[in-house]
Amino acid sequence: MKICNVITALLGAAACAGLAIAQTAQTPVDTREVAAGDRRSALPAGWEQGAFMEIFVRAYRDSDGDGIGDLRGLTQSLDHLQSLGVRGIWLMPITRNADGDHGYATTDFRDIAPEYGTLADFDELIRQAHARGIGVIMDYVINHSAASHPLFEQARQGPAAPYRDWYVWSETAPAGWDIWGKYPWYAVSAQPWKWTGEVKDLPLAPPGTRDFYFGTFGPHMPDFNFRNPAVLAYHLSSLRFWLNRGLDGFRLDAVPHLIENSATAWNDQPESRALTKQLQDLIKGYERRSVVCEATAAPQAYGDPAVCGGAFAFGLEQQIVAAARGEPAAVQAVAAYYRQAPPTMASFLSSHDIFAGRRLWDQFGGQIAPYKLAAATYLLLPGTPYIYYGEEVGQAGVADLPGDEPLRSPMSWVPDAARAGFTTGRPFRPVAPNVATHNVQTQAADPRSILNFYKAMLALRNTFPSLARGRFEASVADGQVLSWQRRLDDETTVVLINYGLQAAEAELQSLPARARLLAAYPADDAPLRVNSAGRALVVLEPQSVRVLRVQR
Repeated sequence: MKICNVITALLGAAACAGLAIAQTAQTPVDTREVAAGDRRSALPAGWEQGAFMEIFVRAYRDSDGDGIGDLRGLTQSLDHLQSLGVRGIWLMPITRNADGDHGYATTDFRDIAPEYGTLADFDELIRQAHARGIGVIMDYVINHSAASHPLFEQARQGPAAPYRDWYVWSETAPAGWDIWGKYPWYAVSAQPWKWTGEVKDLPLAPPGTRDFYFGTFGPHMPDFNFRNPAVLAYHLSSLRFWLNRGLDGFRLDAVPHLIENSATAWNDQPESRALTKQLQDLIKGYERRSVVCEATAAPQAYGDPAVCGGAFAFGLEQQIVAAARGEPAAVQAVAAYYRQAPPTMASFLSSHDIFAGRRLWDQFGGQIAPYKLAAATYLLLPGTPYIYYGEEVGQAGVADLPGDEPLRSPMSWVPDAARAGFTTGRPFRPVAPNVATHNVQTQAADPRSILNFYKAMLALRNTFPSLARGRFEASVADGQVLSWQRRLDDETTVVLINYGLQAAEAELQSLPARARLLAAYPADDAPLRVNSAGRALVVLEPQSVRVLRVQR
């Protein structure tokens, strides 16, 4: 008996209205239109200009001992995030999916992955985060679904199948395509594709079959057809589904790939930018919502309010790390970045993707001084900083694991080499190799730790509005020394960083004549005086950070 018939028999015909039934999987998919609900925000103005924490829920904290992190575990950990000083959380994919650990092969855009909990758990997380002044955004994987999504399982049945036009098809295998070294058109197999724990090509269709679908990221994740208005309408409704529950925004995944025009015009097409603007407009139609886009092709273009209004600053992270190692050319590059980039960029030093670099601890080979300098740089520059979970304690990656897995190990809470305070059971993945020393408990007790340094930098950002949203001015790179000013209304702060191994002097200019420069960090530094020409000379210790506030 069909699912819809069962529902109708039990609940009446209205219960099935708008439900798409995938006949192959006999799984109901909610494609109903969702109208806008309460657009108000529970958060204070400007919350989205504070620092965010990127959290892989599977690896953050396990509340039930099954070895897999969950939403309740995250809710139980909100006090740590509040004390750290973050103002927002980005949740990596938490919706139902076909690939578990990875999470980007979505099978239901309007429900929670069962290993993470329920919609009620999600609602409680939102409520508890808001009570602490913390906003929550989540990954929305809009470009594609899982190949095992019920709609694709139905669409793959043939040209006349329902929802066929929700995906991208070709009767023949198009020539000339190459996306990151792979051919992105895949033949439909005789049997539905099922996840086996690894990404692999689908078996080819029988001879004579002429049925190929498009998958930017591989056969297990077929692209949606955004030339079909019904597809866009479905996703707009799905965004409203979460916003109506109080979600504070989205990280939109892979938006430059929404539309492909040809084998040579497949990346970052004008139509993709136009669609992204529509997504932004819907999300920001709700009060105080945040949007950030993953757009490796042209990050600054997507940071523009005319496109996404926020985008990750890919490439800047490499320059910051190199600057922290004392490379003068990188110091120059960091100084120049925000002279032209929009202040809506989202900066980071590492993330869940290995292509963006290893965990910060591994990039610096365990050297704490440059680690802190890199952190200070991106936490005090314009843009919205995104801290990767565990970065605030110097968590190391787990070696000898494939793909992105070295970056996605359980959070280090306590010095326990078996469980790291992450679970009472067996962790789904080995814990960090430096958990004995670099964990929340141990680092909190050490005033000179990485954790307490992050708290100090975030306290500066949260105390001085100019550091969170002020103009970026007077950036100067001189060898291994970098300085800049942040101005907002009558408040001016000055940031100076010496990446070198020797003491250095920095001459500040364009300051109010005869103003005083008061120490904000370190707080016990003596005040300085600006001369009549608006200049001041500041002495910097080796590998050090100074933050000054201007008193007129």
